[in-house]
Amino acid sequence: MQIRTIKIRGTGQYLPKQKVTAQQLAEKLGIEQDWIEKKTGVLVRHFVEDETASEMGAYAAQDALKAAGLSFADIDCLVCTSAVPEQAIPCTASLIHKHLGGENSGVPAFDINSTCLSFITGLDLVSYAIAGDRYSNVLIVATEVGTGINWKDKESCTLFGDGAAAVVVSKSEAMDSSKIICSRMETYSKGVRLSECQGAGNRYHPSEFAQNPEYFLFKMDGKAIYRLASEIMPGFIKRLLEPDGLCIADLQMVIPHQASLMAVRLIGKQLGIPPERLMTIAQHCGNTVAASIPMGLHQAILQGRIHRGDRVMLLGTSAGFSVGAIVLEY
Repeated sequence: MQIRTIKIRGTGQYLPKQKVTAQQLAEKLGIEQDWIEKKTGVLVRHFVEDETASEMGAYAAQDALKAAGLSFADIDCLVCTSAVPEQAIPCTASLIHKHLGGENSGVPAFDINSTCLSFITGLDLVSYAIAGDRYSNVLIVATEVGTGINWKDKESCTLFGDGAAAVVVSKSEAMDSSKIICSRMETYSKGVRLSECQGAGNRYHPSEFAQNPEYFLFKMDGKAIYRLASEIMPGFIKRLLEPDGLCIADLQMVIPHQASLMAVRLIGKQLGIPPERLMTIAQHCGNTVAASIPMGLHQAILQGRIHRGDRVMLLGTSAGFSVGAIVLEY
């Protein structure tokens, strides 16, 4: 079953209070502002002050619930789709659940993690549960705080920003055309070491942090990731679209993971996506990891760039190395 008659009823986002411009970050790192702007395209990003990831997720969730005309009492499942959890245990979804006042609700809450593709993976899996009448209204949240950023690596540290986004997903009503048309995910683990953070799991004991802090910091080979993505992406898109008789020209909007503004534009050019049909938000918030795709979706709706009935592709890559996409009729 590829087609699933589900509807995105509402979206929301939250950006932390602290804004950091390219100039401010350049001064902190001792590099040129122009280098940051040309290399990453990020003019402004947001970093947490006193917010936690679960608090940001709850703020975004409240925004999405309001847009959907619902309250938490109407939700029968909460899924967190973040790349990095707030803490090892419990799952971030349960922490968001508490912030939303769900302490005694019994509403199930759990995490789904496929790093930067977590939101696409979560939406894909949840859509089957809704189509199968397991759930009626599901709240999906992605919230990210870049605590593992390596500030000595200017290639990566200048890309990221903190933030959260959320969507409310329900079964489409009889008169709605909203649906998921197709979805696909492929993993090529030859790229498993191209971006990683080795610490904070069970590979290394926390006591090793002081002696080996690099284990707990994010690292990536951006050029190798882009080469691998460029190699895989055209064939992936063909395998995604052709079974349903679709092509890029049939899409009104493509919302990609905002790895960097340069990466988004290069992929757009490679796939033949016109700039006006390619959603870019990295310049205003940076790479917000798994939150970047739902944040792009929220902004596309808010700015009137997509409308009910439009065909939209959500597209991304993730550490692992994986590529994934969903084509939906909004």
